Amino acid sequence: MLVAGLISGTSVDGIDVALVEITGEGFEQSVRLVAADSIPYPASVKQGVLAISNSDTHTARISRMNFLLGELFGEAVVETCRRASIDLADVELVGSHGQTIFHEADAVKVGGREVASTMQIGEAAVIAARTGAPVVADFRTADMALGGQGAPLVPYVDYLLYRHEKLGRVSLNIGGISNVTSIPPGAKPEQVTAFDTGPGNMIIDSLVSQISRGLQTFDEDGRMAAKGEVSQELLKELMDDPYLYRKPPKSCGREQYGPELITRLLADGLAPEDVVATATAYTAQSIAEALERFVAPTMPVDELIVSGGGWKNPQIIGRLSAQLPDTKVRPSNDLGIDSDSKEALAFAVMAYETWHGRPSNLPSATGASGPAILGKISRP
Repeated sequence: MLVAGLISGTSVDGIDVALVEITGEGFEQSVRLVAADSIPYPASVKQGVLAISNSDTHTARISRMNFLLGELFGEAVVETCRRASIDLADVELVGSHGQTIFHEADAVKVGGREVASTMQIGEAAVIAARTGAPVVADFRTADMALGGQGAPLVPYVDYLLYRHEKLGRVSLNIGGISNVTSIPPGAKPEQVTAFDTGPGNMIIDSLVSQISRGLQTFDEDGRMAAKGEVSQELLKELMDDPYLYRKPPKSCGREQYGPELITRLLADGLAPEDVVATATAYTAQSIAEALERFVAPTMPVDELIVSGGGWKNPQIIGRLSAQLPDTKVRPSNDLGIDSDSKEALAFAVMAYETWHGRPSNLPSATGASGPAILGKISRP
């Protein structure tokens, strides 16, 4: 079955598309990436998404953006097929993570009850109508209904792709947020753990965008960070974040690392390069300490397999390698999985499982009380 996987992450850069050929079932299935692409958001769309993400807004803006993103996600599948010379009719299923605008995995009191909630937008019915294929979307809610964090969900696919009889492997994705999946040697699915370690590129991207007044949206090749010096005082303050010390399962997002933090960092009085260098060190150190604190005591970390945009930042990877001298740090490309499209590929696989009526969360990773068939299906 040819399945399209779609995701736009917390960096809100655009839509990642993976066209994936999948056969078999469960952890014995075969997965082959056929084509992949990334379709940037227009600047106005990115601004529109950020304006309704964890902020006071109007229901009309959320509704309109939901349908607009449905159009853009559908167009992204069509465009990826066109560029790869693949007939759109050959796409039999679409799995869309959508665009997260709110995620609160820890319950708060609402109407006298404790409620956890999440919201991803990008109307699935519109995607189905534009692609002509059924669409699985809204993956996180079923896990949260069973008491899980609704994240990370990718560990199911990490286990499928990376498990090894003799090596302890950790899959690290550095997107807007950084998350890890820990797979002990010879592990069974229930032995896999996963959690968000803290910031990935989100803080760095926001700082660079503000400093450059929108002329740059990320620190290409870590060049700005390389010119700066890390403020140890500010880094220590950032590393005192209580989230970093919470035991997994746990998840985080723009709620912790959004505009309020960016404003505070820019008001600290440091040179722009020093602020970016410190934020970069924060990302690397929070990942390294998370592995030392929550993973290394239970399994050997022989390999750290990295995907996501953060792999392209040598300042992050260099610091990680220095802080984890006994661990081989390598890109997912080494194992045949394109680092840019791994997350989109994962939602193609999870959609495939849902379509066949099989659960694809790992309760040991999310904290759910049991397996869940993820997502809701919209048909053209």
